[in-house]
Amino acid sequence: MGRLVFVLLDGLGAATARRCMSYLHALTEAEQARYTELDAELPPLSRPLYATLLCGLSPVQSGILRNDDARLCPAPTVFQRARDAGLSTAAAAYCWVSELCNRAPFAPERDRLVDDPSLPVGHGLFYSQDAYPDDELFRDAEALRLRHTPDLLLVHSMGVDFAGHTAGADAAAYREAARAADGLLARYLPNWLEAGYAALITSDHGMDADRVQYDSTEQTRRVPLWLAGRAWRNLPLPARQTQVAGLMLAALSLAAVEDAPHTGPEESHAAR
Repeated sequence: MGRLVFVLLDGLGAATARRCMSYLHALTEAEQARYTELDAELPPLSRPLYATLLCGLSPVQSGILRNDDARLCPAPTVFQRARDAGLSTAAAAYCWVSELCNRAPFAPERDRLVDDPSLPVGHGLFYSQDAYPDDELFRDAEALRLRHTPDLLLVHSMGVDFAGHTAGADAAAYREAARAADGLLARYLPNWLEAGYAALITSDHGMDADRVQYDSTEQTRRVPLWLAGRAWRNLPLPARQTQVAGLMLAALSLAAVEDAPHTGPEESHAAR
């Protein structure tokens, strides 16, 4: 069995990732990570795409098409699959992840702090403020890892998305939020890799200059994806966002990854 850290940098578009994520691109240039880009499924909204990343269904297939559709994911999530296989799970994440995986609607007094291995996310710290600081979120995630040693850990930050909705994708604040997330990964990712975890780092959607991500444009749909750790060596890069869940299950030795060819060239440099 493998161990996996899934990092979801909410709202990070590929163009900004290519410009601002210097640490992750340094790993790619050193052949210590692999990089590619995906198109977010439509509509490119957070809750529908969380469901896509967690269970492998497009929004049209899952039926979760709006951000205000607070219900459990209609298909087994990677957390449910991991729990059913006897693996331990944890997440430091936005409360919509709790609603998709554990219980809906989210009741903060009951669901913010989770320590119940019978739930798909057995150990959790769930927040509900979009402005929740990324450095606190990463500390939350590392505290969960050190305390529970989960086989599957989700680290879900909202700093980039919040900056995009506040200032727009062309603003310095949006780029600086991406740089800050890259710096946090430079602090924590080496520890995760040393502890034997594989890491998958991606985003749900991008952002545009209008401070939204609803439109079907390259700015809103094109997202980055990095793979770091030994677990990925013999696994193909995903060609679609719907394949990410299967890739995570393969890294956890829970299923064979979907045998689909990659439709674009693998990135080997920090910029193209």
